[in-house]
Amino acid sequence: MELLSTPREAGVRAAVTARDLVKVHGRGDASVRALDGVGVSFGAGRFTAIMGPSGSGKSTLLHCLAGLDAVDSGTVHIGGTEVTGRTDRELTRLRRERIGFVFQSFNLLPALTARQNVLLGLELAGREPDPAWFDAVVDALGLRDRLRHRPAELSGGQQQRVACARALVGRPDVVFADEPTGNLDSRAGAEVLGFLRASVREFGQTVVMVTHDPVAASYADRVVLLADGRLAGEVDRPTPDTVLAALRHLGGA
Repeated sequence: MELLSTPREAGVRAAVTARDLVKVHGRGDASVRALDGVGVSFGAGRFTAIMGPSGSGKSTLLHCLAGLDAVDSGTVHIGGTEVTGRTDRELTRLRRERIGFVFQSFNLLPALTARQNVLLGLELAGREPDPAWFDAVVDALGLRDRLRHRPAELSGGQQQRVACARALVGRPDVVFADEPTGNLDSRAGAEVLGFLRASVREFGQTVVMVTHDPVAASYADRVVLLADGRLAGEVDRPTPDTVLAALRHLGGA
């Protein structure tokens, strides 16, 4: 399958590229083809949402793109670096140095302060933070007066903002977000989504997000649609209504 590309994506440098991805869960008669020849690219400095009906393969695709799950065949590149086929040690280093993650569960260490959680990835990678960039991220997320608090002393929205700061403080090539607002109320979710969009528009960050929520997807520049492990189209400049219409066409709403 050829790479999916639109006129707006054409000419935009690809931050992440997948070619002919196949991922099978299970064996024999019980096997499920979670990804069935997916080829797609994600432009640098763009905010892309991945959507589809339950079981469409969207989370599997995200995990394979991020090197969290191995593929059965096909390739993934982040910039000019191939992710597929690397050893666990090489993947760990790649994720620490070039990838940021924001998950539905905040994955903060309860014994550490917000500041320590934000800087944990850099510390594990043996890298020193850029003080000016740290300040810019913390201030953009409104965390300045929460840096000494531990996760139990923070609201869900504040914890997710800490997770966003942790993902961005190392200036990764790409941030992968898997249902980042799934555990948040609508107001806190809007704050997190607004920041992810601002990180793209103001900081030039690349964000790839899986979501089931058409409102969340409307914060993105582009929505890539999956169905039955295959690409099923896309929505450019999405709104909640256009995303809902596309999902209904897939039988996902």
